[in-house]
Amino acid sequence: MKLFLAVVSCLLATQVHAAEATLDTGNTAWMICAAMFVLMMCIPGLALFYGGMVRVKNFLSVFTQLFAVAGVIGILWVLFGYSLVVSTAGMFEGQLTLNSFVGGLDKALMLDIGHDSLVGSIPEGVFAVFQLTFAIITPALIAGGFAERMKFSASLLFMGTWFVLVYAPIAHMVWGGPGALMVNWGVLDFAGGTAVHINSGVAALAAALMLGKRKGYPHVAMPPHNLGFTLVGAGLLWVGWFGFNVGSGLAANQGAGVVMLATMIAACAGIVGWLLSETVMLGRPTALGAASGALAGLVGITPACAFVGPLGALAIGLLTGAACFFAVTRLKQALGYDDSLDVFGLHGVGGIVGALLTGVFAAPALGGYVEGVRPLAQLLVQLKGVASTFVYCFVVSWAILGAIKLVIGLRASREDEEQGLDLAEHNERAYNL
Repeated sequence: MKLFLAVVSCLLATQVHAAEATLDTGNTAWMICAAMFVLMMCIPGLALFYGGMVRVKNFLSVFTQLFAVAGVIGILWVLFGYSLVVSTAGMFEGQLTLNSFVGGLDKALMLDIGHDSLVGSIPEGVFAVFQLTFAIITPALIAGGFAERMKFSASLLFMGTWFVLVYAPIAHMVWGGPGALMVNWGVLDFAGGTAVHINSGVAALAAALMLGKRKGYPHVAMPPHNLGFTLVGAGLLWVGWFGFNVGSGLAANQGAGVVMLATMIAACAGIVGWLLSETVMLGRPTALGAASGALAGLVGITPACAFVGPLGALAIGLLTGAACFFAVTRLKQALGYDDSLDVFGLHGVGGIVGALLTGVFAAPALGGYVEGVRPLAQLLVQLKGVASTFVYCFVVSWAILGAIKLVIGLRASREDEEQGLDLAEHNERAYNL
């Protein structure tokens, strides 16, 4: 276990300033690019993917929410968010302390980041920006769950509070290095299956349940207003995902090839898994299904990409694509909730499936790269991480939403929802035709 923790810590590069650390310009250049790729995933990638799927009267509201959440999280990141996620103060390998759950405040205000500050072989400023892009896109993903019906003020208050109380602790537990809770447990999550995808998917489910259904749903047809935008957004997300996954190693080294290959294979397999399921169940494949399948495969491989081989990536992509299709078309109908843009079905379910399968396919006997892993035992460890993330995120998200509902209200008025949030909240139209 000590060897395993050391390997994970090295892979994620969350340890702070080793005395012998020196700047590597190649790694630095790559990580600058990776940070820009992940930012591109949020705006314009996610904005176009979500914006194309809503009705035309709510197109700009999606973009505005994503730009605004970037601003809010950026400020919180400087004040204390970065410290809550990465600080290792008060942590000890194998011991449970308060800082096993969340980082301390020794890095608050980023006062110690200067020209000579390094994390591994890259400047700490580059590392901080890369981590900030993760902190932005995770709450941004939640917006798809309450699209077309939450007030702008309530959405920003929720996502800012959620970042502090949910994202920061979970990210720290997963990536905080030796002494962090899920690292102590031995949970494998290279790039964010739990901290990003399960986290955002479960929060979106809580928001959809708390808010209730959109007016007219499911009896009134609400097709995407511009499926072309959605497909372009999906393509940008796919490209950006290489920054997301490969960048999580913080180096342009041999391991980057393993991560890049697994990421690509899973995306391709996810398309096939979704389209096969769609054709069998619905009689024909769709363009939206192809895009959704690619993203499902990418979600599924995110926790596993450094730990599984090509065959494992293929299996994860196929299975995640199929599982997300059934979640979106069957589970959602069976439970009757209105997750506007299927954040839980795609990210929540995809993250759960990917996290569990990581435990299986990380074993060398199945082509994986984590020595000593026994599939059944690791599957149980992964299940512990998934269940903890699900319960903590849902309970705290529900509490945050409930508090906001009492203070300022969550939902736009019936008149505003009918008119559309573009005009009601921002007095703008996407198109002047």
